[in-house]
Order: sequence, then structure tokens, then C-alpha cells
Amino acid sequence: MCSDLYSQKVDSLDLEILRALSKNSKLSIREISKIVKKSPSLIHSRIRRLEKSGFIRNYTILVDYQKLGYDVYALTLLQVDGAHIVEVEEALSKEPNIKAVYDITGEYDVAFISAFKSVSELDNFIKKLLKNPYIKRSVTSIILRVVKDTPHIEAAYTSF
Repeated sequence: MCSDLYSQKVDSLDLEILRALSKNSKLSIREISKIVKKSPSLIHSRIRRLEKSGFIRNYTILVDYQKLGYDVYALTLLQVDGAHIVEVEEALSKEPNIKAVYDITGEYDVAFISAFKSVSELDNFIKKLLKNPYIKRSVTSIILRVVKDTPHIEAAYTSF
């Protein structure tokens, strides 16, 4: 097994397996084998290889946080003192209301997506965040409507 993930190759069967699992990670090996029309033993070995090589990192669920009362989603951009960007990103990644943290290029250094139950919760969080002396500037936009939010990229399952 090669340790360099980029030299690992996936073929059309691997892509079919990944497509099936991305749609429903609860599928059994037998169910996947029926979908892709291959033997369960072959599917089992392919899935194990995909897991070991890092193509499959985890199996999870997608929670509808709005149904749990998280109705306020926000996109926040931060300008951070350059020597402390990683430190700020690591602190943000530990915050329970933050869904994603990105190290970005351009005028801002960090972007993150957060979810809160109310605007006042978001307001309190941003005010607490701005007490960090390494954060020079922030811009927060409330997300009015989610048009697309998916962990999957359909193009990834077509070909390489």
C-alpha cells in the first residue's frame, strides 16, 4: 500500500462505491454490491482499501440543525495578526457553534461558518471573539437562505 494518497488510483468501481456511500452511509456491503452489480467480497475489499488509503475518512450523519432550533447562520471573515493566524484558527475550531473554519487568501485571513439559535447569541459570540487582541477586523454576514450546503461534490464521482 503506497503511503502517498495522491499516487493512489481509484477506478470506476471505487467511484460507484463512493457515490453510493455518499448518498447513504448506512448501506450494507450486500446493498452496495446489488447497486454496483459486483460480489459482496469484492465490495468489502474495495471499501477496506478506500478506508486504509484515506479516501473514506469517516461515516457520519447529516443533521438538520434548523430543526434543532439553530435558525441563524453566519459567515464571518477575520483579519488576523499574521503571526497568530493558526492560533486563532485552532481556537475557532474548538468553538461548538462553528461548523467550518477556512484559512483563506485575500484581504481577510480566516473565514468561518457558524450557527446560533438567535441573533443575540451570534452578537454575544462576535463581541467575545473581538476581545482577542490578534483579531484586527471582522465582517459578519447573516445567511438569509441556504441555496446549497452539501459535504459532497458530484463531479468527484464522474472521473479523474
